[in-house]
Amino acid sequence: MPTAPPAPPVEAAPPDPAAASLTARLRSATAESVGGLPPAFWWLWTSTLVNRLGGFVVTFLALYLTVDRGYSAAYAGLVASLFGLGGAIAALVGGVLTDRIGRRPTMLGAQLLTALSTAALGFADGRVMIAAVAFLVGLSSNASRPAISAVIADVVPAADRVRAFALNYWAVNIGFGVSAAVAGLVAAHGYLPLFIADAATTLLCACVVFARVPESHPSAAATPSGQGGQGGPRAAAPAVSLSTVFRDRRFMALVGLTFLVALVFQQGNTTLAVTMGRAGLSTTQFGLVIGLNGLLIVLLQIPVTRMLRGQGRGPLLLVAALLTGWGFGLTAFAGSSALCYAGVVAVWTLGEIIQAPTSMSLVAELAPAHARGRYQGVYSLAWSAASFLGPAAGGFLLDHAGHATVWYGCAALGTAAAGGYLVLGRRADAARQLSG
Repeated sequence: MPTAPPAPPVEAAPPDPAAASLTARLRSATAESVGGLPPAFWWLWTSTLVNRLGGFVVTFLALYLTVDRGYSAAYAGLVASLFGLGGAIAALVGGVLTDRIGRRPTMLGAQLLTALSTAALGFADGRVMIAAVAFLVGLSSNASRPAISAVIADVVPAADRVRAFALNYWAVNIGFGVSAAVAGLVAAHGYLPLFIADAATTLLCACVVFARVPESHPSAAATPSGQGGQGGPRAAAPAVSLSTVFRDRRFMALVGLTFLVALVFQQGNTTLAVTMGRAGLSTTQFGLVIGLNGLLIVLLQIPVTRMLRGQGRGPLLLVAALLTGWGFGLTAFAGSSALCYAGVVAVWTLGEIIQAPTSMSLVAELAPAHARGRYQGVYSLAWSAASFLGPAAGGFLLDHAGHATVWYGCAALGTAAAGGYLVLGRRADAARQLSG
């Protein structure tokens, strides 16, 4: 029987130059965004992500107190302010401990205490007890912030710090976006599981730190300021005290302007929730709207950071302040539309994307290596003090002056901060730091 002739060989299609070019660009962009950072940073990044995936309590505390427990907006603002007061104290104490006993012990102690106090808040009853436990949660949860920032500054070279802080902030908001959306659904069936889950993820975060994050406190003699490093003997006594930090005028000007911007951001966790609740929107709708903040940061943080690389610090902070202030100001016109609130969140989220890594990397540059804990602690104080004053002021104005006053005030604060960044950026001694 005759055999069929062999089929002619099929020629492979020539490679598509456009596809190959796109692949090469994607690989290059990925390498520029996440490549070249040390393992210690990525373990810290992982612990942050785990912690934030369960960060339910702060976001929903105002709704829990006003909707579930029936307290007033003013009381919810007071509780949030006590949370902030605890954070303000923790910023300084945590900064000193970070330099004295080390980054790792400070993080572990703070995270374990946070897990216990968060679980206790879910069972607390009565105005005084809830307020007291909220203060303890604020005290413990913020004590680790200076240590985390100090570790990043220790282990990441100066040239990569903006990128590293942006990536860490990215992890925070991946967790925030997921937790806010999920928590809104869970809260519709009861709030206690949120407190328990938050405590559990904080405990898991401590386990990651204990197992994988090394001590990175540099020796003042062995590691020059501005260089990464880990291990080595610690300095017996830090050369920089808290009073020295407070006398650093350039740094404290930055802290003061950060405080104004932080006052505005605080309205997103408290006053915005109450405003949406009074407009007839549900906890699920609030969770999805505020979750958009985290989602946009996840999508835009890395590309925006790459796009703005090399831009002056002063102009970036100025634009961020305007976007933040006027973004919140637009809430006055949102009415009862969840879509309008989502648009408002999108505007001020862009300001947050620009502001966060820019200011955090600047603080790392201004701080001597052996005093990074203290500098980061004082910088964190701006946010903690704002979380103490902001919710109380927002709740008071909301109850006694109307919601429009709150949001117009946010626009005014953002404009004032932008003006401050403009003045600070023009000064000769600060221009090298703010435009480098």
